[in-house]
Amino acid sequence: MTTSPSVKGTSAGEPSVEDMPLMWLRDNCACARCRDPRNGQKLFQITELPAGLALGAVRRTADGVEVDWAPDGHRSEYSTRWLTANRPGRGTDADGGPGDRRGETGKTLWTAADLDGRLPEADWTDYLGDPVVKARVLDSVLGLGFALLRDVPCRPGQVLDVAQTFGYVRETNYGRLFDVRVEPDPNNLAFTGARITPHTDNPYRDPVPTLQLLHCLANSASGGDSGLVDGFQAAALLRAEDPEAFAVLTRTPVPFRFADARTVLEAERPLIDVDGRGRIREVRFNNRSMSTLRLPADELEAFYRAYRKFAGITLRPELQLDFRLAPGDCLIFDNVRLLHARTAFEESGARHLQGAYADIDALAGTLAVLRRERDVAGAEFLDGLSELFAGEGAGAYLGEPVTMAQHMLQAAARAQEAGAPDALVAAALLHDVGHFHGPVTGEDLMAGTDNRHSHTGADRLADWFGPEVTEPIRLHVAAKRYLCAVEPEYFDLLTEASVYTLQVQGGPMSAPEVADYEANPYAADGVAVRRWDDEGKDPEASAPDFAHFRPLLAALLRTA
Repeated sequence: MTTSPSVKGTSAGEPSVEDMPLMWLRDNCACARCRDPRNGQKLFQITELPAGLALGAVRRTADGVEVDWAPDGHRSEYSTRWLTANRPGRGTDADGGPGDRRGETGKTLWTAADLDGRLPEADWTDYLGDPVVKARVLDSVLGLGFALLRDVPCRPGQVLDVAQTFGYVRETNYGRLFDVRVEPDPNNLAFTGARITPHTDNPYRDPVPTLQLLHCLANSASGGDSGLVDGFQAAALLRAEDPEAFAVLTRTPVPFRFADARTVLEAERPLIDVDGRGRIREVRFNNRSMSTLRLPADELEAFYRAYRKFAGITLRPELQLDFRLAPGDCLIFDNVRLLHARTAFEESGARHLQGAYADIDALAGTLAVLRRERDVAGAEFLDGLSELFAGEGAGAYLGEPVTMAQHMLQAAARAQEAGAPDALVAAALLHDVGHFHGPVTGEDLMAGTDNRHSHTGADRLADWFGPEVTEPIRLHVAAKRYLCAVEPEYFDLLTEASVYTLQVQGGPMSAPEVADYEANPYAADGVAVRRWDDEGKDPEASAPDFAHFRPLLAALLRTA
Protein backbone atom coordinates (compact mmCIF):
# COMPACT_ATOMS: atom_id res chain seq x y z
CA MET A 1 0.00 0.00 0.00
CA THR A 2 1.22 3.50 -0.84
CA THR A 3 0.28 6.12 1.71
CA SER A 4 1.13 9.80 1.79
CA PRO A 5 2.75 10.73 5.13
CA SER A 6 0.14 13.46 5.58
CA VAL A 7 -2.86 11.16 5.27
CA LYS A 8 -2.89 10.07 8.89
CA GLY A 9 -4.87 12.44 11.10
CA THR A 10 -2.87 15.59 11.71
CA SER A 11 -4.86 16.54 14.79
CA ALA A 12 -6.46 14.63 17.62
CA GLY A 13 -9.65 12.92 16.54
CA GLU A 14 -9.16 13.45 12.79
CA PRO A 15 -10.38 10.31 11.00
CA SER A 16 -8.02 8.01 9.11
CA VAL A 17 -9.24 5.65 6.39
CA GLU A 18 -6.56 3.11 7.37
CA ASP A 19 -8.45 2.51 10.61
CA MET A 20 -11.84 1.95 8.98
CA PRO A 21 -13.49 -1.31 7.84
CA LEU A 22 -12.67 -1.51 4.15
CA MET A 23 -15.87 -3.14 2.88
CA TRP A 24 -17.91 -0.48 4.68
CA LEU A 25 -15.73 2.29 3.26
CA ARG A 26 -15.99 0.98 -0.30
CA ASP A 27 -19.75 0.42 0.05
CA ASN A 28 -20.05 4.14 0.77
CA CYS A 29 -18.19 5.35 -2.30
CA ALA A 30 -20.19 8.23 -3.78
CA CYS A 31 -18.67 8.38 -7.26
CA ALA A 32 -20.90 8.41 -10.35
CA ARG A 33 -20.12 4.75 -11.06
CA CYS A 34 -21.34 3.74 -7.61
CA ARG A 35 -24.29 6.08 -7.09
CA ASP A 36 -26.71 7.70 -9.49
CA PRO A 37 -25.81 11.43 -9.41
CA ARG A 38 -29.49 12.33 -9.86
CA ASN A 39 -30.81 10.59 -6.76
CA GLY A 40 -27.85 9.21 -4.79
CA GLN A 41 -29.04 5.60 -5.00
CA LYS A 42 -26.51 2.77 -5.28
CA LEU A 43 -25.82 1.23 -8.67
CA PHE A 44 -24.18 -1.99 -7.45
CA GLN A 45 -24.88 -4.99 -5.25
CA ILE A 46 -22.68 -5.74 -2.27
CA THR A 47 -21.78 -9.09 -3.86
CA GLU A 48 -20.21 -7.26 -6.81
CA LEU A 49 -17.44 -5.78 -4.65
CA PRO A 50 -14.14 -7.70 -4.62
CA ALA A 51 -13.85 -10.03 -1.64
CA GLY A 52 -10.20 -9.19 -0.97
CA LEU A 53 -10.46 -5.41 -0.79
CA ALA A 54 -7.32 -3.51 0.12
CA LEU A 55 -6.15 0.10 0.03
CA GLY A 56 -3.88 0.52 -2.98
CA ALA A 57 -2.96 4.19 -2.56
CA VAL A 58 -4.28 6.92 -0.30
CA ARG A 59 -3.71 10.60 -1.06
CA ARG A 60 -4.78 13.67 0.86
CA THR A 61 -6.85 16.21 -1.08
CA ALA A 62 -7.89 19.73 -0.18
CA ASP A 63 -11.21 18.40 1.09
CA GLY A 64 -10.32 14.93 2.40
CA VAL A 65 -8.72 11.82 0.92
CA GLU A 66 -8.63 9.97 -2.39
CA VAL A 67 -8.36 6.18 -2.35
CA ASP A 68 -7.24 3.80 -5.10
CA TRP A 69 -8.61 0.34 -4.33
CA ALA A 70 -6.97 -3.01 -4.90
CA PRO A 71 -7.46 -5.35 -6.61
CA ASP A 72 -9.82 -3.62 -9.09
CA GLY A 73 -8.25 -0.13 -9.25
CA HIS A 74 -11.49 1.68 -8.44
CA ARG A 75 -11.01 5.26 -7.18
CA SER A 76 -13.06 6.82 -4.37
CA GLU A 77 -13.04 10.23 -2.72
CA TYR A 78 -14.14 10.91 0.86
CA SER A 79 -14.42 14.37 2.39
CA THR A 80 -13.09 15.00 5.88
CA ARG A 81 -16.56 16.17 6.85
CA TRP A 82 -18.12 12.89 5.73
CA LEU A 83 -15.44 10.77 7.39
CA THR A 84 -15.85 12.68 10.65
CA ALA A 85 -19.64 12.52 10.65
CA ASN A 86 -19.77 8.81 9.76
CA ARG A 87 -16.72 7.33 11.43
CA PRO A 88 -17.44 3.89 12.91
CA GLY A 89 -18.96 4.14 16.37
CA ARG A 90 -20.32 7.64 15.92
CA GLY A 91 -24.04 7.90 16.55
CA THR A 92 -24.20 4.81 18.74
CA ASP A 93 -24.09 4.21 22.46
CA ALA A 94 -20.33 3.72 22.11
CA ASP A 95 -19.79 7.48 22.00
CA GLY A 96 -23.04 8.66 23.51
CA GLY A 97 -24.49 9.63 20.15
CA PRO A 98 -28.21 9.55 19.55
CA GLY A 99 -28.24 6.87 16.86
CA ASP A 100 -31.83 6.33 15.75
CA ARG A 101 -33.87 9.36 16.84
CA ARG A 102 -36.84 7.05 17.26
CA GLY A 103 -35.07 5.36 20.18
CA GLU A 104 -34.52 6.57 23.72
CA THR A 105 -30.98 7.86 23.13
CA GLY A 106 -32.34 10.32 20.58
CA LYS A 107 -34.93 11.70 23.02
CA THR A 108 -35.04 14.00 26.02
CA LEU A 109 -36.84 11.99 28.70
CA TRP A 110 -38.81 14.05 31.19
CA THR A 111 -41.00 14.24 34.25
CA ALA A 112 -43.53 16.98 34.87
CA ALA A 113 -41.08 18.83 37.13
CA ASP A 114 -38.44 18.85 34.39
CA LEU A 115 -40.72 20.94 32.18
CA ASP A 116 -41.59 23.27 35.09
CA GLY A 117 -44.85 24.29 33.46
CA ARG A 118 -43.13 25.39 30.23
CA LEU A 119 -44.84 23.60 27.36
CA PRO A 120 -43.12 23.49 23.96
CA GLU A 121 -45.55 25.72 22.11
CA ALA A 122 -45.85 28.17 19.26
CA ASP A 123 -48.45 30.44 17.74
CA TRP A 124 -50.09 28.98 14.62
CA THR A 125 -49.35 32.06 12.52
CA ASP A 126 -45.68 32.03 13.53
CA TYR A 127 -45.50 28.30 12.83
CA LEU A 128 -46.82 28.79 9.31
CA GLY A 129 -44.77 31.88 8.54
CA ASP A 130 -41.37 31.22 10.10
CA PRO A 131 -39.40 28.08 9.12
CA VAL A 132 -37.32 28.39 12.30
CA VAL A 133 -40.43 28.28 14.48
CA LYS A 134 -41.80 25.36 12.49
CA ALA A 135 -38.53 23.46 12.82
CA ARG A 136 -38.51 24.12 16.56
CA VAL A 137 -42.04 22.71 16.91
CA LEU A 138 -41.26 19.58 14.89
CA ASP A 139 -38.01 19.08 16.78
CA SER A 140 -39.95 19.23 20.06
CA VAL A 141 -42.25 16.47 18.82
CA LEU A 142 -39.21 14.32 18.02
CA GLY A 143 -37.20 15.21 21.12
CA LEU A 144 -39.75 15.76 23.89
CA GLY A 145 -42.54 13.79 22.27
CA PHE A 146 -45.02 16.63 21.87
CA ALA A 147 -45.69 20.25 20.99
CA LEU A 148 -48.68 22.55 21.30
CA LEU A 149 -49.85 24.97 18.63
CA ARG A 150 -51.88 27.91 19.92
CA ASP A 151 -54.58 29.95 18.17
CA VAL A 152 -55.24 27.41 15.45
CA PRO A 153 -58.52 28.43 13.75
CA CYS A 154 -61.49 26.79 15.47
CA ARG A 155 -63.20 25.31 12.47
CA PRO A 156 -64.12 21.69 11.77
CA GLY A 157 -61.51 19.84 9.74
CA GLN A 158 -58.68 22.22 10.63
CA VAL A 159 -56.77 19.38 12.30
CA LEU A 160 -56.23 17.88 8.84
CA ASP A 161 -54.62 21.11 7.67
CA VAL A 162 -52.28 20.99 10.66
CA ALA A 163 -51.22 17.42 9.87
CA GLN A 164 -50.59 18.28 6.25
CA THR A 165 -48.08 20.99 7.18
CA PHE A 166 -45.58 18.24 7.98
CA GLY A 167 -46.86 14.98 6.53
CA TYR A 168 -49.83 12.87 5.57
CA VAL A 169 -53.03 11.96 7.34
CA ARG A 170 -53.31 8.31 8.37
CA GLU A 171 -56.88 7.24 7.63
CA THR A 172 -58.40 4.61 9.93
CA ASN A 173 -61.79 3.03 10.54
CA TYR A 174 -62.64 6.30 12.34
CA GLY A 175 -62.06 8.17 9.06
CA ARG A 176 -59.49 10.82 8.16
CA LEU A 177 -60.46 12.63 11.33
CA PHE A 178 -62.54 11.75 14.36
CA ASP A 179 -64.60 13.72 16.85
CA VAL A 180 -63.78 13.30 20.53
CA ARG A 181 -67.04 14.19 22.23
CA VAL A 182 -69.85 12.43 24.02
CA GLU A 183 -71.69 10.08 21.66
CA PRO A 184 -75.06 8.44 22.38
CA ASP A 185 -73.82 4.95 21.43
CA PRO A 186 -70.02 5.07 21.84
CA ASN A 187 -67.79 2.34 20.41
CA ASN A 188 -64.89 3.69 22.46
CA LEU A 189 -64.60 5.08 25.99
CA ALA A 190 -62.99 8.17 24.47
CA PHE A 191 -66.46 9.14 23.27
CA THR A 192 -67.87 9.31 26.80
CA GLY A 193 -67.21 11.60 29.76
CA ALA A 194 -65.32 8.89 31.65
CA ARG A 195 -61.85 9.33 33.12
CA ILE A 196 -59.21 7.82 30.86
CA THR A 197 -55.86 6.82 32.34
CA PRO A 198 -52.52 7.15 30.48
CA HIS A 199 -52.57 5.03 27.35
CA THR A 200 -51.44 4.52 23.76
CA ASP A 201 -54.06 4.99 21.07
CA ASN A 202 -54.84 2.13 18.68
CA PRO A 203 -52.33 -0.49 19.90
CA TYR A 204 -54.50 -3.03 18.06
CA ARG A 205 -53.23 -1.72 14.71
CA ASP A 206 -50.16 -2.97 12.90
CA PRO A 207 -48.42 -0.63 12.58
CA VAL A 208 -49.68 1.65 15.34
CA PRO A 209 -50.16 5.29 14.24
CA THR A 210 -47.01 7.00 15.45
CA LEU A 211 -48.46 10.51 15.71
CA GLN A 212 -51.73 11.82 17.04
CA LEU A 213 -53.17 15.32 16.76
CA LEU A 214 -55.96 16.68 18.96
CA HIS A 215 -57.47 20.06 18.08
CA CYS A 216 -59.72 21.69 20.67
CA LEU A 217 -62.87 23.30 19.26
CA ALA A 218 -64.71 23.75 22.57
CA ASN A 219 -63.96 23.01 26.21
CA SER A 220 -66.32 24.62 28.69
CA ALA A 221 -67.20 21.39 30.49
CA SER A 222 -66.41 20.87 34.14
CA GLY A 223 -63.39 18.54 34.09
CA GLY A 224 -61.88 17.11 30.94
CA ASP A 225 -58.31 18.25 31.61
CA SER A 226 -55.55 16.59 29.58
CA GLY A 227 -52.48 14.75 30.78
CA LEU A 228 -49.30 13.37 29.25
CA VAL A 229 -46.81 10.84 30.61
CA ASP A 230 -43.44 10.16 29.01
CA GLY A 231 -43.74 6.42 28.41
CA PHE A 232 -40.02 6.16 27.70
CA GLN A 233 -39.27 7.73 31.08
CA ALA A 234 -41.67 5.31 32.76
CA ALA A 235 -40.03 2.37 30.99
CA ALA A 236 -36.57 3.62 31.92
CA LEU A 237 -37.63 3.86 35.57
CA LEU A 238 -38.95 0.29 35.42
CA ARG A 239 -35.63 -0.87 33.98
CA ALA A 240 -33.72 0.88 36.77
CA GLU A 241 -36.00 -0.28 39.58
CA ASP A 242 -36.83 -3.79 38.40
CA PRO A 243 -34.67 -5.04 35.50
CA GLU A 244 -36.39 -8.42 35.39
CA ALA A 245 -39.84 -6.83 35.09
CA PHE A 246 -38.51 -4.67 32.26
CA ALA A 247 -37.12 -7.74 30.51
CA VAL A 248 -40.45 -9.55 30.85
CA LEU A 249 -42.36 -6.68 29.24
CA THR A 250 -39.91 -6.46 26.34
CA ARG A 251 -40.19 -10.15 25.46
CA THR A 252 -43.84 -10.98 26.19
CA PRO A 253 -46.21 -10.52 23.22
CA VAL A 254 -49.46 -8.87 24.31
CA PRO A 255 -52.65 -9.19 22.24
CA PHE A 256 -54.66 -6.02 21.65
CA ARG A 257 -58.11 -6.04 20.10
CA PHE A 258 -60.82 -3.65 18.91
CA ALA A 259 -64.17 -4.73 17.53
CA ASP A 260 -67.44 -3.05 16.66
CA ALA A 261 -70.24 -3.79 14.21
CA ARG A 262 -68.05 -3.12 11.17
CA THR A 263 -64.47 -3.61 12.29
CA VAL A 264 -62.21 -6.16 13.95
CA LEU A 265 -58.59 -5.13 14.54
CA GLU A 266 -55.99 -7.28 16.28
CA ALA A 267 -52.26 -6.95 16.85
CA GLU A 268 -49.76 -8.59 19.17
CA ARG A 269 -46.68 -6.76 20.42
CA PRO A 270 -44.79 -6.32 23.73
CA LEU A 271 -45.74 -3.40 25.95
CA ILE A 272 -42.15 -2.13 25.63
CA ASP A 273 -40.35 -2.54 22.31
CA VAL A 274 -36.56 -2.34 22.24
CA ASP A 275 -34.11 -2.25 19.36
CA GLY A 276 -31.29 -4.71 18.73
CA ARG A 277 -29.13 -2.97 21.33
CA GLY A 278 -31.81 -3.11 24.00
CA ARG A 279 -32.74 0.58 23.81
CA ILE A 280 -36.38 1.57 24.29
CA ARG A 281 -37.96 2.34 20.94
CA GLU A 282 -41.73 2.13 21.41
CA VAL A 283 -44.27 1.81 24.21
CA ARG A 284 -47.75 0.35 23.71
CA PHE A 285 -49.85 0.61 26.82
CA ASN A 286 -53.64 0.44 26.81
CA ASN A 287 -55.45 -1.52 29.51
CA ARG A 288 -58.80 -0.99 27.77
CA SER A 289 -57.71 -2.74 24.59
CA MET A 290 -55.67 -5.62 25.99
CA SER A 291 -57.12 -8.99 25.10
CA THR A 292 -56.62 -12.30 26.90
CA LEU A 293 -53.03 -13.50 27.07
CA ARG A 294 -52.61 -17.21 26.36
CA LEU A 295 -49.32 -18.18 27.95
CA PRO A 296 -48.06 -20.85 30.36
CA ALA A 297 -49.06 -20.16 33.96
CA ASP A 298 -45.56 -19.24 35.13
CA GLU A 299 -45.17 -16.72 32.29
CA LEU A 300 -48.56 -15.21 33.09
CA GLU A 301 -47.53 -14.79 36.73
CA ALA A 302 -44.30 -13.06 35.68
CA PHE A 303 -46.09 -10.87 33.15
CA TYR A 304 -48.79 -9.66 35.53
CA ARG A 305 -46.25 -8.84 38.21
CA ALA A 306 -44.29 -6.75 35.70
CA TYR A 307 -47.43 -5.26 34.16
CA ARG A 308 -48.72 -4.05 37.54
CA LYS A 309 -45.35 -2.54 38.37
CA PHE A 310 -45.19 -0.67 35.06
CA ALA A 311 -48.81 0.49 35.35
CA GLY A 312 -48.06 1.86 38.81
CA ILE A 313 -45.12 3.84 37.47
CA THR A 314 -47.22 5.41 34.70
CA LEU A 315 -49.67 6.64 37.35
CA ARG A 316 -47.08 8.34 39.55
CA PRO A 317 -48.14 11.99 39.95
CA GLU A 318 -44.62 13.27 39.34
CA LEU A 319 -44.65 11.76 35.85
CA GLN A 320 -47.96 13.23 34.69
CA LEU A 321 -47.99 16.62 33.00
CA ASP A 322 -51.46 18.11 33.49
CA PHE A 323 -52.88 20.94 31.41
CA ARG A 324 -56.15 22.08 29.90
CA LEU A 325 -56.70 22.47 26.20
CA ALA A 326 -58.40 25.71 25.24
CA PRO A 327 -60.28 26.34 22.00
CA GLY A 328 -57.68 26.84 19.27
CA ASP A 329 -55.06 24.60 20.89
CA CYS A 330 -53.75 21.72 18.78
CA LEU A 331 -51.66 19.08 20.52
CA ILE A 332 -49.26 16.98 18.42
CA PHE A 333 -47.66 14.02 20.15
CA ASP A 334 -45.72 10.81 19.61
CA ASN A 335 -48.31 8.07 20.11
CA VAL A 336 -45.77 5.26 20.57
CA ARG A 337 -43.88 7.15 23.25
CA LEU A 338 -46.20 9.44 25.20
CA LEU A 339 -49.21 8.12 27.06
CA HIS A 340 -52.13 10.54 27.08
CA ALA A 341 -54.90 10.80 29.63
CA ARG A 342 -58.02 12.76 30.48
CA THR A 343 -59.92 13.54 33.64
CA ALA A 344 -63.65 12.80 33.77
CA PHE A 345 -66.02 15.57 32.76
CA GLU A 346 -69.70 16.37 32.93
CA GLU A 347 -71.28 14.92 29.81
CA SER A 348 -73.74 17.78 29.69
CA GLY A 349 -70.87 20.25 29.22
CA ALA A 350 -69.38 21.33 25.91
CA ARG A 351 -66.12 19.50 25.19
CA HIS A 352 -65.29 18.86 21.56
CA LEU A 353 -61.92 17.87 20.14
CA GLN A 354 -61.16 16.72 16.62
CA GLY A 355 -58.34 14.27 16.15
CA ALA A 356 -56.30 12.75 13.37
CA TYR A 357 -53.42 10.32 13.03
CA ALA A 358 -50.21 10.76 11.08
CA ASP A 359 -46.77 9.16 10.91
CA ILE A 360 -43.61 10.40 12.54
CA ASP A 361 -41.32 9.50 9.64
CA ALA A 362 -42.96 12.19 7.48
CA LEU A 363 -42.57 14.74 10.29
CA ALA A 364 -38.90 13.81 10.68
CA GLY A 365 -38.43 14.14 6.92
CA THR A 366 -40.02 17.59 6.87
CA LEU A 367 -37.73 18.65 9.70
CA ALA A 368 -34.70 17.32 7.80
CA VAL A 369 -35.64 19.38 4.74
CA LEU A 370 -36.12 22.50 6.87
CA ARG A 371 -32.71 21.96 8.43
CA ARG A 372 -31.08 21.37 5.05
CA GLU A 373 -32.55 24.64 3.81
CA ARG A 374 -31.45 26.31 7.04
CA ASP A 375 -27.91 25.01 6.52
CA VAL A 376 -27.79 26.62 3.08
CA ALA A 377 -29.18 29.88 4.45
CA GLY A 378 -26.70 29.70 7.34
CA ALA A 379 -23.78 29.41 4.95
CA GLU A 380 -25.11 32.43 3.06
CA PHE A 381 -25.46 34.34 6.34
CA LEU A 382 -21.83 33.59 7.25
CA ASP A 383 -20.77 34.61 3.74
CA GLY A 384 -22.49 37.93 4.38
CA LEU A 385 -20.64 38.41 7.65
CA SER A 386 -17.36 37.57 5.94
CA GLU A 387 -18.07 40.19 3.29
CA LEU A 388 -18.95 42.69 6.01
CA PHE A 389 -15.58 42.20 7.69
CA ALA A 390 -13.72 42.43 4.37
CA GLY A 391 -15.74 45.36 3.03
CA GLU A 392 -17.26 47.91 5.39
CA GLY A 393 -15.24 46.45 8.23
CA ALA A 394 -12.10 47.79 6.58
CA GLY A 395 -13.29 51.31 7.37
CA ALA A 396 -12.22 53.44 10.32
CA TYR A 397 -13.52 52.53 13.77
CA LEU A 398 -15.10 55.65 15.26
CA GLY A 399 -12.02 57.62 16.21
CA GLU A 400 -9.86 54.63 17.18
CA PRO A 401 -6.52 53.77 15.50
CA VAL A 402 -7.84 50.47 14.08
CA THR A 403 -10.44 49.46 11.53
CA MET A 404 -13.79 48.09 12.59
CA ALA A 405 -12.77 44.59 11.45
CA GLN A 406 -9.44 44.77 13.29
CA HIS A 407 -11.27 45.85 16.43
CA MET A 408 -13.77 42.99 16.40
CA LEU A 409 -11.18 40.38 15.41
CA GLN A 410 -8.86 41.54 18.19
CA ALA A 411 -11.68 41.36 20.72
CA ALA A 412 -12.48 37.79 19.65
CA ALA A 413 -8.81 36.83 19.78
CA ARG A 414 -8.53 38.17 23.34
CA ALA A 415 -11.63 36.17 24.31
CA GLN A 416 -10.20 33.01 22.79
CA GLU A 417 -6.85 33.55 24.50
CA ALA A 418 -8.72 33.86 27.80
CA GLY A 419 -10.28 30.43 27.27
CA ALA A 420 -13.79 31.86 26.94
CA PRO A 421 -16.65 29.60 25.83
CA ASP A 422 -17.29 29.64 22.09
CA ALA A 423 -20.50 31.64 22.56
CA LEU A 424 -18.58 34.47 24.23
CA VAL A 425 -15.87 34.36 21.57
CA ALA A 426 -18.65 34.80 19.00
CA ALA A 427 -20.15 37.65 21.03
CA ALA A 428 -16.78 39.39 21.18
CA LEU A 429 -16.32 38.91 17.43
CA LEU A 430 -19.75 40.27 16.50
CA HIS A 431 -20.38 42.79 19.27
CA ASP A 432 -20.22 45.82 16.98
CA VAL A 433 -22.12 44.57 13.91
CA GLY A 434 -24.93 46.91 14.95
CA HIS A 435 -22.84 49.81 13.68
CA PHE A 436 -23.53 48.57 10.14
CA HIS A 437 -26.80 49.04 8.27
CA GLY A 438 -28.68 50.44 11.27
CA PRO A 439 -31.08 53.37 10.96
CA VAL A 440 -28.57 55.38 13.00
CA THR A 441 -24.94 54.78 12.03
CA GLY A 442 -21.67 54.80 13.93
CA GLU A 443 -20.95 58.18 12.40
CA ASP A 444 -24.19 59.46 13.94
CA LEU A 445 -22.99 58.16 17.31
CA MET A 446 -19.80 60.17 17.00
CA ALA A 447 -21.93 63.17 16.06
CA GLY A 448 -23.82 62.91 19.34
CA THR A 449 -26.77 60.57 18.61
CA ASP A 450 -26.86 57.22 20.39
CA ASN A 451 -27.32 54.56 17.70
CA ARG A 452 -28.08 51.80 20.25
CA HIS A 453 -25.85 49.55 18.20
CA SER A 454 -25.71 46.91 20.92
CA HIS A 455 -29.46 46.35 20.62
CA THR A 456 -29.49 46.64 16.84
CA GLY A 457 -26.72 44.07 16.54
CA ALA A 458 -28.27 41.65 19.04
CA ASP A 459 -31.65 41.83 17.31
CA ARG A 460 -30.07 41.31 13.91
CA LEU A 461 -28.17 38.24 15.09
CA ALA A 462 -31.04 36.68 17.07
CA ASP A 463 -32.35 34.83 14.02
CA TRP A 464 -29.13 32.84 13.93
CA PHE A 465 -27.70 32.71 17.44
CA GLY A 466 -29.09 31.94 20.86
CA PRO A 467 -29.15 34.33 23.82
CA GLU A 468 -25.76 33.07 25.01
CA VAL A 469 -24.35 35.02 22.03
CA THR A 470 -26.83 37.85 21.54
CA GLU A 471 -27.43 38.96 25.13
CA PRO A 472 -23.78 39.74 25.99
CA ILE A 473 -23.74 41.78 22.76
CA ARG A 474 -26.90 43.58 23.85
CA LEU A 475 -25.28 44.39 27.20
CA HIS A 476 -21.77 45.41 26.17
CA VAL A 477 -22.59 49.14 26.01
CA ALA A 478 -24.50 48.99 29.29
CA ALA A 479 -21.52 47.13 30.76
CA LYS A 480 -19.28 50.14 30.06
CA ARG A 481 -21.70 52.39 31.93
CA TYR A 482 -21.90 49.79 34.72
CA LEU A 483 -18.12 49.46 35.11
CA CYS A 484 -17.72 53.23 35.25
CA ALA A 485 -20.17 53.24 38.16
CA VAL A 486 -18.75 50.35 40.19
CA GLU A 487 -15.02 50.53 39.32
CA PRO A 488 -13.82 54.15 39.47
CA GLU A 489 -10.44 53.18 38.04
CA TYR A 490 -12.11 51.69 34.96
CA PHE A 491 -12.89 55.13 33.53
CA ASP A 492 -9.18 55.90 33.30
CA LEU A 493 -8.72 52.93 30.93
CA LEU A 494 -11.11 54.30 28.33
CA THR A 495 -9.84 55.85 25.13
CA GLU A 496 -10.77 59.40 24.25
CA ALA A 497 -13.36 58.19 21.74
CA SER A 498 -14.86 55.79 24.28
CA VAL A 499 -15.12 58.56 26.89
CA TYR A 500 -17.03 60.63 24.37
CA THR A 501 -19.46 57.82 23.45
CA LEU A 502 -19.97 57.06 27.15
CA GLN A 503 -21.60 60.45 27.60
CA VAL A 504 -23.72 60.02 24.45
CA GLN A 505 -24.84 56.59 25.71
CA GLY A 506 -25.98 57.87 29.12
CA GLY A 507 -22.86 58.15 31.27
CA PRO A 508 -22.11 56.06 34.38
CA MET A 509 -25.11 54.17 35.74
CA SER A 510 -27.16 55.34 38.68
CA ALA A 511 -27.57 53.05 41.69
CA PRO A 512 -30.97 51.73 40.50
CA GLU A 513 -29.50 51.08 37.04
CA VAL A 514 -26.60 49.19 38.61
CA ALA A 515 -29.04 46.99 40.52
CA ASP A 516 -31.05 46.31 37.38
CA TYR A 517 -27.91 45.44 35.45
CA GLU A 518 -26.65 43.05 38.10
CA ALA A 519 -30.00 41.26 38.11
CA ASN A 520 -29.59 40.35 34.44
CA PRO A 521 -28.50 36.70 34.05
CA TYR A 522 -26.04 37.73 31.33
CA ALA A 523 -24.51 40.61 33.30
CA ALA A 524 -21.13 38.92 33.84
CA ASP A 525 -20.92 37.92 30.18
CA GLY A 526 -21.70 41.48 29.14
CA VAL A 527 -18.82 42.72 31.31
CA ALA A 528 -16.48 40.12 29.82
CA VAL A 529 -17.31 41.22 26.26
CA ARG A 530 -16.87 44.84 27.34
CA ARG A 531 -13.35 44.21 28.60
CA TRP A 532 -12.36 42.41 25.39
CA ASP A 533 -13.91 45.31 23.48
CA ASP A 534 -11.60 47.69 25.36
CA GLU A 535 -8.58 45.50 24.58
CA GLY A 536 -9.32 45.38 20.86
CA LYS A 537 -8.01 48.79 19.87
CA ASP A 538 -4.27 48.20 19.43
CA PRO A 539 -2.94 49.08 15.96
CA GLU A 540 0.14 46.93 16.60
CA ALA A 541 -1.71 43.80 17.73
CA SER A 542 -2.31 40.87 15.41
CA ALA A 543 -5.41 38.72 15.25
CA PRO A 544 -6.69 35.83 13.13
CA ASP A 545 -8.90 36.67 10.18
CA PHE A 546 -12.63 35.99 9.95
CA ALA A 547 -12.05 32.58 8.33
CA HIS A 548 -10.41 31.41 11.56
CA PHE A 549 -13.63 32.02 13.50
CA ARG A 550 -16.08 30.84 10.85
CA PRO A 551 -16.22 27.16 11.98
CA LEU A 552 -16.90 28.33 15.52
CA LEU A 553 -19.77 30.52 14.30
CA ALA A 554 -21.13 27.72 12.11
CA ALA A 555 -21.29 25.38 15.10
CA LEU A 556 -23.30 27.97 17.06
CA LEU A 557 -25.89 28.70 14.37
CA ARG A 558 -29.43 27.88 15.40
CA THR A 559 -30.87 25.08 13.30
CA ALA A 560 -34.28 25.14 14.98
